[in-house]
Amino acid sequence: MRLKTFNPGEATSGGKRLALALALAAALGGCDTMSALNPFDRPETYKPEVVAEVPADKLYNEGLARLQNGDTEGANKKFDEVDKQAPFSPYSKKGLIMTAYANYEAAKYDDAITASKRFLAQNPASPDAAYAQYILAMSYYNQIPDATRDQERTDQALRAMQELLDRYPKSEYVLDVREKMLVARDQLAGKEMNVGRFYLEKRNYTGAVGRFRDVITKYQTTRHVEEALMRLTEAYMALGITNEAQTAAAVLGHNFPDSPWYKDAYTLLESGGLQPREDRGSYISRAFNGFTRAVVGLTGLGRL
Repeated sequence: MRLKTFNPGEATSGGKRLALALALAAALGGCDTMSALNPFDRPETYKPEVVAEVPADKLYNEGLARLQNGDTEGANKKFDEVDKQAPFSPYSKKGLIMTAYANYEAAKYDDAITASKRFLAQNPASPDAAYAQYILAMSYYNQIPDATRDQERTDQALRAMQELLDRYPKSEYVLDVREKMLVARDQLAGKEMNVGRFYLEKRNYTGAVGRFRDVITKYQTTRHVEEALMRLTEAYMALGITNEAQTAAAVLGHNFPDSPWYKDAYTLLESGGLQPREDRGSYISRAFNGFTRAVVGLTGLGRL
């Protein structure tokens, strides 16, 4: 029998394999399971964060304190927390209307409008509903642009103020709203006058008449009505409709005898050999039947 010859290379190679196997076995032997090698297989303990709930009245008072200190953003956060934690509590209602007020004071009028509308939708019979409607109206009112720009906000302000008068006719805000409605109407009349003058300049006399007619029929209590009557005299003279030109001047002189616009209208008629003469059947004359001047001086846009 021939004996197998010892090969030093084989011994060395086998030794390495044996050592590796022993090392792996030792590593595995120190673990109970293969899951120890999986980093995602380790259970973790979830510890929920416990946030102490603050009473609604305390949150509301904190909001008031911040508002008093001029921190409208911080105040709104507190009022919002009240709404989230206690949406059906009296403090939630109060917080919502105070949110509208805080946004108004911060001149964040669109946010004030949103909060006011939400309050009115949720609490239409609330004693504070009139105040919410007032904030809504004033938020539109304080965004009224000058008469050269689009007057959508002016229309919205007028509608909101009229709604206050209709729904809450005995509220404490009625007198203030009535005065501000005159200002808003004056702004709308000013827009019509700007367009009418433009048409006159371009010799579009029919278009001009339409604008000035709107002023004397819709906005009689504004400061623009005197000029509108004179401009009607001018436009009708240019169109050759002398009867209406004479009526416009006569109505102007009857209601505003000391107006410089009447002097201009009178001079214009005289240049054509005419005198002011009122046609009682004219729409101009009918528009001023029972007219009582009640123009209120513009005092600017107000605050709550």
